[in-house]
Parts: sequence; C-alpha cells; structure tokens
Amino acid sequence: MTATENTKRFRAARDQLFALGHDYERAVAEFAWPEIGPTFNWAVEWFDVIADGNNRTALWIVEEDGRERKVSFQEMSRRSDQVAGWLREHGVHQGDRVLVMLANQVELWECVLAIMKLGAVIVPSATALGTAELVDRLARGRIAHVIANSADNAKFDGVDGDFSRISIGAPIDGWADYATTILHTGVFIPAVPEADDPLLVYFTSGTTSMPKIVEQSQKSYPVGHLTTMYWIGAQPGDVHMSVSAPGWAKHAWSLIFAPWNAEATIFIYNFSRFDAQELVRQLDRAAVTTFCAPPTVWRMVIQSKTLDRPSALREVVSAGEPLNPEVIAQIRAVWGLTIRDGFGQTETSALVANTPGVEIVPGAMGRPLPGVLIVLVDPITGVVGDEGELCLDLSRHPVNVMTEYLDDPQRNVEVTLDGFFHTGDVASRDASGTITYIGRTDDVFKSSDFKVSPFEVESILLEHEAVAEAAVVPAPHETRFTTPKAYVVLAEGWEPTDETALSIFVHSAASMPPYMRVRRIEFFDLPKTISGKIRRVELRLREVDAAAGHITITEWREEQFPQLKHGRA
Repeated sequence: MTATENTKRFRAARDQLFALGHDYERAVAEFAWPEIGPTFNWAVEWFDVIADGNNRTALWIVEEDGRERKVSFQEMSRRSDQVAGWLREHGVHQGDRVLVMLANQVELWECVLAIMKLGAVIVPSATALGTAELVDRLARGRIAHVIANSADNAKFDGVDGDFSRISIGAPIDGWADYATTILHTGVFIPAVPEADDPLLVYFTSGTTSMPKIVEQSQKSYPVGHLTTMYWIGAQPGDVHMSVSAPGWAKHAWSLIFAPWNAEATIFIYNFSRFDAQELVRQLDRAAVTTFCAPPTVWRMVIQSKTLDRPSALREVVSAGEPLNPEVIAQIRAVWGLTIRDGFGQTETSALVANTPGVEIVPGAMGRPLPGVLIVLVDPITGVVGDEGELCLDLSRHPVNVMTEYLDDPQRNVEVTLDGFFHTGDVASRDASGTITYIGRTDDVFKSSDFKVSPFEVESILLEHEAVAEAAVVPAPHETRFTTPKAYVVLAEGWEPTDETALSIFVHSAASMPPYMRVRRIEFFDLPKTISGKIRRVELRLREVDAAAGHITITEWREEQFPQLKHGRA
C-alpha cells in the first residue's frame, strides 16, 4: 500500500510525540495537529500502510476456556478488504449508517475497518441493549444496515424500519450470512471520503438525560486520538489491553485508534464474569505493556488482594470516571506503578491527562494534552479563570472535537457558545497548570451556601475500608436547603448496620470540613448506565421522592448517634 501525503503527515505528527516522550513541556510547545485533507480514509491511508507485509499481531483475543486467536496486521487488512467488498455487494454504500452490535470478537474489528474503507458510518452499539433502546437508535440514527450476532437477532424481531440485516453465527431467515464473506473474491476499491465526512455516530451513555447523538468525522477520532496514544504511552510493538465494552466511545479510544496509531497489539480477554485475579494473570501471560481500566476495575483489583505485579507492565491508566487518590496509592504500594488518570468525552478524544514520566498530583486529572487548549469558564459570568466549566477554545480549531449533535440545533448552539466547546464538567486549576475535577455542572450542589463536589467527598469516603463504591448527592434539608448524602456499596465482609454507618460518619467528620461531611448514609446498589457510569440523576430524584413521602427509604442520619459530638465519637 502506497503512503499518501496524509499518511506522511500523520506519521510525522505521531513520531514527533514519540520523540518528545516524557518531555511534557516540549510536547505541548512543539506539537501541532497534522494537516489532513481534503480527503482522508484512516483505514486505507494509515492501517493498510502499516499492515503492508506486516506479520506482527494486530489483534489477540483469548477466551475463558483457553481458546485464543491472533490476527496479524496484514491478515486484518486483507480480511477487511474482503468484508468491505462483500458489504458493498450487499448494499452498503458510502454515507450509509451501519449499526454494529458485536462483542469483543474478531468480526468486530473486521467490520469496523471494512465500513471505514467503504466510507460508510459506524454506529457502535452495546450487546446489552434491549429492543426498546434499539428502536430508538434505529429511528433517530436513521440506520440503513444492522450487523449483529445471531444470538441477538431476536431483539430486532418486529422492529420497524427499512434496514438490511447481517448476522454472524447461526444462519437466520431474513438475515444475510456473514460467514459467506470468506467466499468473496475480486479487487476491492476503497471509497475516498472527505476528511470532514461522518465516520462514527455514538449515542451517549445518558447519565443525566436521554442519550445524545454524537457525530465524529473521518479525521476527528482517528487523528484526534494521537493525544490518547500519547497519554496511554503506547509504543510500536507494545501489547495494549483495555477493559472496555464495544458500543461505547472508550472502546474506540483504547481498542482501535490509540493502539493502532502506535502500531501496538490489541489484547482482549473475554470474561463471562469479571475476575480480578484472572485479569492480573492474563496481563502477565500476554506480557501486556500498557493497560487501561476504569476506577471500578482498579478497586476490584485492590479488593482481590492480588499483589504480584504483571512482569511486562510499564504504563497503567484509568478513564471513564474520576480516579480517587486512595486507589492510586494502593496500586502504587503493591505494584510500584502509578495509575495515570485521563479525561475526555464521547464528543472528544483525550483532553486532559497525567502523561508518562510526569509527577502526578493524586486525585487530579493532570494537564492539557499536546494540541489541546483548555480554558475554565465561570458558568454564571462567562469569565475565564482558574475554576469553572472545562472548555476548549474553538478559535484554535482543535481537530479532536465532534462535528455536531445530530438533529439537535439548539444543543449545538449551547455547546459552542461564545467560541468555546462546553464539556459540562467543572474543574479547578492550580499554579502549576494541574487541573482537578470537581463534578458535572448538574452534580455540584450547595449546602449551607458552600459548594460541594461529589467527587471530592466520594474520594474521601473510599479511604474507609468498608466503602467499595460511593455516590454523593444533595438530600433536601429544612435549614441547609440540601445536605450531603452518601449512597454506599459496602466492601466484602461488611454489613449494613448501625456500627458500620457510625464508623463511616466518624471517618467523614474527621476527614472533611463541616459543610462537606456526609450527614446521611444509605447502603444501596448504585444505578448505572450500560457503560458503567453512575446515574446520580436517579439518586437525586430518589431523594426528592423520599422527601415528598412518595417512597420509603432506610437511611442512617448523623443525628441518630448521640455518641457523635460535633461529628466525632
């Protein structure tokens, strides 16, 4: 495969980040996004180029029963051409939207590359979605084609819509059989999309509202994830693993673009049920060098008492939700590695992170990544300062930002107000430029006229050995208007008793100022999105219903414990 000017510019930008390595200051000062366009097809102009004659492993998938499959870069390139040609014969054309609902299986990566090569639009969808959610996606996403495993075909029974159906697995009446892709012959000629044409359409996880529809372009994610590659610290020849489910943006971040931008191997271990000790064993067996997991997984590793550090592991990172300092400290103590937090959204690539080789501030997100200009804007006054909503300066024409929210002109106006891209996340910045997460604009609340950051309170609660997970929300209060309440998932071995609640209250009072400390506790399974993010909006509404007497709850209140004097036992 012949390199294009786009290929050369992309490689030069990538190699510049490699060369700058741990020198964050120089990387920020010297890196510039590559000039890509006017046309661009990452699957052809990057992946096929690095795959030409390349027998190194691109994808390595291991199943729980010990079966495994390795696919080389060259084979993945050839097979995606074959699949693309077959899809074209079955009516998939440039610009068509293709809903892909597959697990972590080789066909997922074949389809993703093939759809890119056709200039069509990938609509990733989680296999956990039900029929009602699929009806919404098919309608609002204007889906032309569906690719799904035969085990999930029944979810589409009776669903209206003029879309073609392609099935992987057992043949199903009315569905084209993906197995016949292997019979396709002939030379495939890829599409040549404009660089600003759509490539991906994501439905967001909907933590606070109905899922938004995010459109990414042919360059915004493939090129934008150079920042993600830099944050992860992936290098050519590395083996990268990420605990991430297909259907969500983080999967594309860590299991498509960042590792393959770096020419690294993607390693997958398919759990039927997550097992922290088996995870660590696989990290060691596969000689994984770079690893990314959400905070929930890191907490489960800690609770499993798994002490042996995987031998080849060099870089460990976390994303999805803010990373608590206690988790960083415990992994550092047992593995000698520092988990580096990173921040971004479905609408962007990685924006802020603790980068390789830089001393971190535990609990902080880090500093803006190369090519990313972050400003903090006061949500009320619009003044730029050291605390406020985390925004990108659009006057600098960042590459790594979505095209738009589809069919939502009002939201598009709001999210780009005053020349900034508004993330909806509130943060603060210290004198060194380090940014610390405070919360979503709709999660931060006031108690006794003091601003309370749920993340900050939750981080302190997690230092208590009884607390496996926590979510803090405002509970209505007769004098303070609201007061901090903690919904707590208990660690193994702890029971929801007076003694446990008292112990957590004592810890809260000893570790927090009066306005912040937890005044109410409920032991409760946290509601989460399919992608695993806590839906605090459900908990806030639950508090309103409880205050109105619409539901009965079982909670502990600080004033129930006379032995607590001024918050201390």
